[in-house]
Amino acid sequence: MSRRADKFSERGVALLTVLLLVAVLATLASVVLDDIRFGLRRAANAQAVGQARWYALGAETLAAGQIGALARAADRITLDGGWSDRPFSFPVENGLIQSRITDGAACFNLNSVVQGAGDVLSRRDLGVAQFNALLTALTFAPREAEMLAAALTDWIDSDGVRESGGAEDEAYLAGTPAYRTGGTLLAEVSELRAIRGFTPGVYVRLRPYVCALPTTDLSPINVNTLTSDKAVLITMLTEGAVGPELARPVIAARPLGGWSVEDFWRQPALVEHIPADPSQVKATTRFFTLQTQVDYLDAEVVASGLFEVDPSGQVRLAARRWTYDE
Repeated sequence: MSRRADKFSERGVALLTVLLLVAVLATLASVVLDDIRFGLRRAANAQAVGQARWYALGAETLAAGQIGALARAADRITLDGGWSDRPFSFPVENGLIQSRITDGAACFNLNSVVQGAGDVLSRRDLGVAQFNALLTALTFAPREAEMLAAALTDWIDSDGVRESGGAEDEAYLAGTPAYRTGGTLLAEVSELRAIRGFTPGVYVRLRPYVCALPTTDLSPINVNTLTSDKAVLITMLTEGAVGPELARPVIAARPLGGWSVEDFWRQPALVEHIPADPSQVKATTRFFTLQTQVDYLDAEVVASGLFEVDPSGQVRLAARRWTYDE
């Protein structure tokens, strides 16, 4: 009787062992299958993102062609034709490409507060004065405007001499975390966030009116693409002599086909405030921005680009970011 019980006990243990092994193998199989499934999904997502990026690069090529055609069509670039900030949509299999082109120089060039090239950058008085005028037109207090302009100049210039109201390396090294000034041109506007005085509130107020072009040239403003909400840029050009309230009617009175540079300065509100170097004002556009969004399968890719048109009408991509231009 005891021998038979021992046999039943051994069979029970064996059965439990088998069941345990089956449970373990089933769990392992489930884990392996999950890994395979997630691996396949990751590979599919990576493939979709890669394809979406290729579509975005294709949109850049199309945009460069359109910009070149626009630049070569006439001796003036205006808003005629509704090309500026107009959404262009291109359906593709399993997705959609959407792009917008705008005048990339309808803004104050932050890098114009200095002059020079490479590692030798020094303060440009006229650029600083224009930035001050812009800030004042945006209702910043005069002293705050001076300090912001000084801080920007100190951040970009290559010397270690602090501007009045500005900040050089020692001011930033004393903070937490410690860091140094850039000592070179801004690559994008969002770098302002690292500069003393440019708080989130200041940044939000200033952002629509500034840009970081890859040059120290004074802001090359095409007055034929300015809109009334950018009237402060005329105030900037005249170093505060023509306020926004006078600049808006000037923009509203722009003739069909736009102005020549000479005709622009003949406007009654401007004729007595022509700057020493009026060539900063343009009738054409040198820089264009492109914003692209690609939706392909489950992937979404966004990109922003800056194009430059050279004097011969050739178009080159000056900058690309795989994100929206902040």
